[in-house]
Amino acid sequence: MESNNEGELDVIICNVVATFRTGCRLNLHTIGSKGKNVIYNTRRGKVTMQLRKPRITASIWASGKVICIGASSEDEAKLGARRIARCLQKLGFKVKFSAFKVVNVMAGCSMPFKISLIDFTKKNRPIATYEPELYPAAMYTMRQPKATIKVFSTGSVTILAPSVVNVAAAVQHVYPLLSECRRPL
Repeated sequence: MESNNEGELDVIICNVVATFRTGCRLNLHTIGSKGKNVIYNTRRGKVTMQLRKPRITASIWASGKVICIGASSEDEAKLGARRIARCLQKLGFKVKFSAFKVVNVMAGCSMPFKISLIDFTKKNRPIATYEPELYPAAMYTMRQPKATIKVFSTGSVTILAPSVVNVAAAVQHVYPLLSECRRPL
């Protein structure tokens, strides 16, 4: 999360959340008793399955909906989701991997300077909010491209967006705004 010597920022993807459907109903008790690396939570009505490669945690519901969390790229999320579907097939379910969608991407980067959050929110008033009593970061919500950016006074930035493309576009959009609000050393 450092800036490299060419003046570009290194944006690191921390988490990719994806969903898919199996196309069939699933018996959670069977998955919980016969599956590997699973936890069956009867109160919540779901099974949690973990993979080691790629490192993904999947929440599986009886309706056939699956949410995969923890991937570090969109390709890794798809590979992990397909591996989860294959594990369910091996347990005897007629799974058809369908409706795969990346839902959320979380990324972070560090600006090469510190930021005055009060100046940042004053200059970007309707879009940016900063309430230091509630949260130590300023929130900047973009509509186009869709993204939510958390800006900390240390220069650390966290981006939440529906795709990696939106993350990159959000960083390019917010960088000039942040450089205007540099905190003097």
